[in-house]
Amino acid sequence: MSTPEVIVVGAGPAGTTAATVLAQHGHKVTVLDKSAFPRYHIGESLIPYTYFTLERIGMLDKMRASHFTKKYSICFVSTDGKQSQPFFFDSHFDHPATQTWQVRRSEFDAMLRDNAREKGAEIRHGYQAKRLVLEDGRVVGVAGTDAAGKEFELRAPIVLDASGRDCLSVNQFNWRRPDVPLDRFAIWTYWKGATRDAGRAGGATTVCYIPDKGWFWYIPLHDDVMSVGVVAKKEYLFRDTQDLSEIYHREVRENKWLVEHLAPAKQIEDVQITNEYSYRSQHCATDGLVLAGDAFNFLDPVFSSGAFFALRSGELAADAVHAALVKGDTSAAAFAGYGKQYCNGVENMRRLVYAFYDPSTNYGSFIRKYPELKADLTDCIIGAVDKDFTKLFAAFGEFAKIPPLLDFGTPYFPQRAAAKA
Repeated sequence: MSTPEVIVVGAGPAGTTAATVLAQHGHKVTVLDKSAFPRYHIGESLIPYTYFTLERIGMLDKMRASHFTKKYSICFVSTDGKQSQPFFFDSHFDHPATQTWQVRRSEFDAMLRDNAREKGAEIRHGYQAKRLVLEDGRVVGVAGTDAAGKEFELRAPIVLDASGRDCLSVNQFNWRRPDVPLDRFAIWTYWKGATRDAGRAGGATTVCYIPDKGWFWYIPLHDDVMSVGVVAKKEYLFRDTQDLSEIYHREVRENKWLVEHLAPAKQIEDVQITNEYSYRSQHCATDGLVLAGDAFNFLDPVFSSGAFFALRSGELAADAVHAALVKGDTSAAAFAGYGKQYCNGVENMRRLVYAFYDPSTNYGSFIRKYPELKADLTDCIIGAVDKDFTKLFAAFGEFAKIPPLLDFGTPYFPQRAAAKA
């Protein structure tokens, strides 16, 4: 392999977005991914503010020409099966971003990969990065095995770790920090022929509540497929059995709306599970390395923020890498601004997630008391996370316990660590 300016580990949304932006800046980028495409991934619902990154990397026309389900709204279903009126994004925000999509990630990720190639990035499948190569405390490349099982080592001035939940850097440097109060499991499967609402509301993400602050996602995909999954605490889900199918169908029966909407449908895949839904890396970067996407953090998916944060972090990290390369300084300090901006946005959404799970939260009461803050609440939900939400969360503190901001995402300075040692 020829020597690139940037090595990107992982060809998911964060990695391919970063690779595209860097290629647009004129840099030579090599993306290494362990898997062949297409590949499966959960995380299928896009929120409105993904629009702006998709626009920048030249994906909007491709998305509009796709067969992905158009998403205009969200709605909620109470534990007794009563469905709210759909909230249409364009009732709040007059912009084309208010029409977004429900995607099959195997297809969406492949589209992002192909787009990165079109923009000039090199994509190599079957290359599993197993460790970061260090010299004098600085990351200088990655080592692993190629598609033939042969060991390789590739070097570059900067490595961008977008390795997803493999968390290459986090595991190697022991930077993983769980967000324990948000530690939940997700159990899901797919259905054919499930009931959808009429008209524009038919593409909505529906959040269906079950007891003990658990919830189901109900996401309409193309080809008459419905993604339906439950998110809840381990002790709640596994209270009387370890059988995933039994747990899943038991929880479906907890919500009348779900029972009715799935009645005409046929389950078409086995039940799947994942855990450790919320975590973060203590550091965003070190000398020669920057993190993005799930390799950096993942937040509970109740507001469908996963793909949004992957795309956003890929874009922001790529711009930071570009600036670092132009200056000839890819040390940890070059990524302090990226870490601060990105983590501030994550923290805004994280506080909203905590409020969602607080049993004392009542959105109706909140909006009735603070109608002037409804726009801020909606902006945060749809992804406008760079706003100052000080007033929103100060007021929300009357209705729910809002967590303090976490101290994470700063760069790691190996020389300072060595001096302390």
